[in-house]
Amino acid sequence: MSRPAVEVADILRAQGQRFVDRYRSSFGFQQIKAFRAIQNCRTAALGGHLDACPQCGHQAISYNSCRNRHCPKCQTQARQRWLAARQRELLPTRYFHVVFTVPHELNVLALSSARLFYNLLFTATAATLLEIAADPKHLGAEIGILSILHTWGQNLLLHPHLHCVIPAGGFALDRTTWVKPPYPFFLPVKVLSRVFRGKFLAGLKRLYRRHKLRCAGPASALADPRQFRRLLRSLYKQDWVVSAKPAWGGPTQVLRYLGRYTHRVAISNHRLLSFDGERVTFRWKDHAHGSQARIMTLAAVEFQRRFFLHVLPKGFVRIRHLGCLANRSRSHSLPLCRKLLPTAPPSQSSDPLPPPQTALWHCPHCGSVVAIVQRFKPGELSSRCAGFDSS
Repeated sequence: MSRPAVEVADILRAQGQRFVDRYRSSFGFQQIKAFRAIQNCRTAALGGHLDACPQCGHQAISYNSCRNRHCPKCQTQARQRWLAARQRELLPTRYFHVVFTVPHELNVLALSSARLFYNLLFTATAATLLEIAADPKHLGAEIGILSILHTWGQNLLLHPHLHCVIPAGGFALDRTTWVKPPYPFFLPVKVLSRVFRGKFLAGLKRLYRRHKLRCAGPASALADPRQFRRLLRSLYKQDWVVSAKPAWGGPTQVLRYLGRYTHRVAISNHRLLSFDGERVTFRWKDHAHGSQARIMTLAAVEFQRRFFLHVLPKGFVRIRHLGCLANRSRSHSLPLCRKLLPTAPPSQSSDPLPPPQTALWHCPHCGSVVAIVQRFKPGELSSRCAGFDSS
């Protein structure tokens, strides 16, 4: 893939101080940490190492990556390592993709109580899927779920939603057979929507009664119980958005599909088109109008404000295994799944799974694998860079 014309880090270096000065009072520690990491990623500020080619003798200095999970440049290797681990866990069956979205009226609570809000989203979604799947009227089975949290829309505004990747079927409740779904979309989305709405709002009420929700800033009006009850009544009247895609192919296809979702950040560098020092232009898809490709231009400060809305709380796990694929039971459940499943599902591709990529660097002159011959701390690089290529 070609190098992008502009990167998020370029915008932070040019307009970051103006942004920080404007929003310092509302900036949390994790946002400051992500800001500094992305700003310094692959620069002398983080140190580096001297690479040398054993074949032709070419030498170059490479700067260290920040490895922050919100950095657009640092997700490729993390994604490849995660996908390599998942290769061993994929089942020989088709998979479904179900997406749960919360109404935008709740965004103020996602901003003020992010950890509680997103944990509730995971909990309510899992409880909904497990309950409906276990109902004999629908599937009558114990299922496994891989859930991935995204907090953004294509325009970078807050849009919390959960992507759920689910094997096509599950254990019979006595765990002796594999039950296949009777529906082309796994489970009826209208039923999922109603149950999800009820469980999420019930959880929200519990948090509010226990005074755990932080009703401050944009959510300050909800400190009044009458306003909170009025919000919940309006939300009960809405149809919550749950979408389901029909099953696609076998392990090869699902692994490639997962790679598009697992380690995404709010915007990739390749969606950025230009930055003139004051305004940022980027591509986005307008999903409200048939996913039309559009161009958006924002002031650099507003672009950064939207980008840092999506920094997650410290240690928050945004990829979770649930149901029979939960960490505590996966080692026992996976062998049983493979035993009960047919060996060759009809739609499974015969192509081999893609091998995980490695982090080897190759010489730009002869193509040989280069080796690290010396490492430098940040303060040591300024005097070492002269006479060497840098990357």
